[in-house]
Amino acid sequence: MEDIFKIFIASALINNFVFSRYLGLCIFFGVTKRMETAVGMSITFTSVMVISAALIWVIFNGIMIPFKLSFLKIVIFIGIVAGFVQAADTIMKKVSPSLYYKLGIYLALITTNCIILAVPLINASEGYGFIESLTLGLGSGIGFSLALVIMASIREKLELADVPKSFQGLPISFIVTGLIALAFLGFSGLITL
Repeated sequence: MEDIFKIFIASALINNFVFSRYLGLCIFFGVTKRMETAVGMSITFTSVMVISAALIWVIFNGIMIPFKLSFLKIVIFIGIVAGFVQAADTIMKKVSPSLYYKLGIYLALITTNCIILAVPLINASEGYGFIESLTLGLGSGIGFSLALVIMASIREKLELADVPKSFQGLPISFIVTGLIALAFLGFSGLITL
């Protein structure tokens, strides 16, 4: 139980994919202009991470390792994630068309997003069990969601702030991201892995 708690805290805060590993920045900067799109992408991202981590663990340990097909893991992992993203795309189009059109191209980018692929690759390389894999997927999804919500709330305030013209838009967003990453560095002493 202690290891599961450590994996969750480490993946959500200490090894946050955005602020410590600098992964997923295209979606991070793309959907954080509005809080509504950031929350929608957070829910979608976390769902895809957890479900794909579970299914990929079963396929990797139940089929690929016994048949010595682990050299195909990136191709198969992308195929599984693409299937889930397509399902999420269809569900979101039916349930919330306005959010679907706001997320636009970023939904398709989930398929080959480095964060989505990083979770099953870490699970495979670390040899995590099923519950540990789910925990890593959930913790990583919550960590990414936390990054999206923090950045969206700051960017909405920045639109009203008197930012010099040369720093408006993406430059000030990169500076703010760097400052948040420094703050997240403070979590590094929380747990020793």
